[in-house]
Amino acid sequence: MKQRKRVKSIWFLVLFIVLISYIGYKSIHQKVDNTASVSASSILKMDDKTPYIDALVTSVVDGDTLHVLINNKKETVRLVLVDTPETKHPTKPIEPFGPEASKFTKELLEGKVVKLEQDVSATDRYGRLLKYVWLNGQMVNEILLEKGLARVAVFPPDVKYVEAFRAVQKKAQEAKIGIWSLENYVKDNGFEPAATTKATSSNQNVEYASCAAVRAAGKAPIHKADPGYSRLLDRDGDGVGCE
Repeated sequence: MKQRKRVKSIWFLVLFIVLISYIGYKSIHQKVDNTASVSASSILKMDDKTPYIDALVTSVVDGDTLHVLINNKKETVRLVLVDTPETKHPTKPIEPFGPEASKFTKELLEGKVVKLEQDVSATDRYGRLLKYVWLNGQMVNEILLEKGLARVAVFPPDVKYVEAFRAVQKKAQEAKIGIWSLENYVKDNGFEPAATTKATSSNQNVEYASCAAVRAAGKAPIHKADPGYSRLLDRDGDGVGCE
């Protein structure tokens, strides 16, 4: 009789432990699912109502300009509502974080098939297609803002995503990443040349004899706007040394 009671007690204890474990498992997974859904909702999404055009990216000019093929026709695409620092402007020097923006866009898009979305205007005054560029369901214009490689550039009437873009830009600005890491560099009408000069002069205050020294200081990779940058550390001249 006592043995039966002991067996029952053990079974009840086992069932209780299993029940508690199951409740804890469900609670944890529910929290993970909720977190994932919140994170996903903060990213712009493609929809079924918007017409998209397929294009093959053949080359990248700079951070916000691409060469593409649309139905075997060559076109130049300018990412709308964003602006990256210059790298190939005929009258401007290479601007801080321009090479990084160009490199990022090239590695992300070159040779890929993307989807293009038009706002209101079809082209700019140079005949370039004005587009939002989507890759694998994510908008490249937004990603550049998120990574601090571009600023919001508003030219009405193409303002479909302006509020969403400003929200993304604000986060990058608060985190002081990329272009926002340089004080007074980003202006409403572009990028301030004086900040470039200031960054260049500050580079003269720190010197690294080699990339080994840069790595030992915990500064690798070192960017053109960073103290201590020099062309000796940047063999390929892309504005990023000791990669």
